[in-house]
Amino acid sequence: MRVIVLGCGVSGLSCGVRLLEAGYPVELWARELPPHTTSDVAAAIWYPYRAWPQERVNVWAGRTFEVLNELALTPGTGVLGVSGLELVREPVEDPWWRSSVTRFRRATAEELPPGYADGFVFEVPIIEMPRYLPWLLGRFVELGGHVVRREVRSLEEAWAASPWVVNCTGLGSRELLGDTSLFPVRGEVLCVEPFAPARFLLDDRDEARGMTYIIPRGSDCILGGTAEEGNASLEPDPVQGRAILERAARLLPEGTRLQVRHHRVGLRPGRPSVRLEWEERGGHHVLHNYGHGGAGVTLSWGCAEEVVTLLTRARVGGAHVGPVGNPASTGRTDGT
Repeated sequence: MRVIVLGCGVSGLSCGVRLLEAGYPVELWARELPPHTTSDVAAAIWYPYRAWPQERVNVWAGRTFEVLNELALTPGTGVLGVSGLELVREPVEDPWWRSSVTRFRRATAEELPPGYADGFVFEVPIIEMPRYLPWLLGRFVELGGHVVRREVRSLEEAWAASPWVVNCTGLGSRELLGDTSLFPVRGEVLCVEPFAPARFLLDDRDEARGMTYIIPRGSDCILGGTAEEGNASLEPDPVQGRAILERAARLLPEGTRLQVRHHRVGLRPGRPSVRLEWEERGGHHVLHNYGHGGAGVTLSWGCAEEVVTLLTRARVGGAHVGPVGNPASTGRTDGT
């Protein structure tokens, strides 16, 4: 029973790996392969950003948190466990994703920069996408998966090869399916020379100045960012780049030198809700897994495991449509 997975970003690769681990032969079809996917531009840090509905997102994010923490123990994956600080300017309640994180506390007054009234200190996985995606692709091939580089213009092309199709095309589903609820959320990031910050820093609630994040990685540091709904331009904006540098500098010790390596743009697949469900089209079925907003990496393993559960249920004659209440592990959790 061959399964065709459409898309070679983090969602498609994670689904491919879990399906192979569950015993399914898998072909992955994609127009672009790493390092030329949207996932390659991701910062990336575990954080459920711009993804809904919260109840399902929390389950997927919690499961992915577990898997990524296990992968952080495996050399070569590009996953690191890093502690950091989210800053807010007014006192707030604990975030809705609090239950997914194991190490979490309120920031003390001494830890807060001037102008901030509250904050959270927590430890989460940081994922170096230039290392993680090649590792993930290598794992897929090692398990026996096949990669076919091709542009798919219709689901009929995939159904001609197999009745079992998993759609992980992200923003591409707008054209492939005619899903007009999808929209680009343009994000710009700067990659700078490492300067060894002791922690990551996040401030995505400052509407006046814009979102700010500083994410240290093994060989560089990512500064961000932007979230422009409806803007599909992939051309870096020098004005935005300077604004990102200025916002980051305000959160760093005075005199910190920020040397830019490159300025990149990615398009997040915005949608009112993540779409993870079966759909019937012309007598055929397709299992969708897209619309993860700014949380593609954060939801990747939880969604992939639900894909395996739904496909297995369909294979043995169960219902095609409907979410899984609590996605169960269907493969090895350490990815090895």
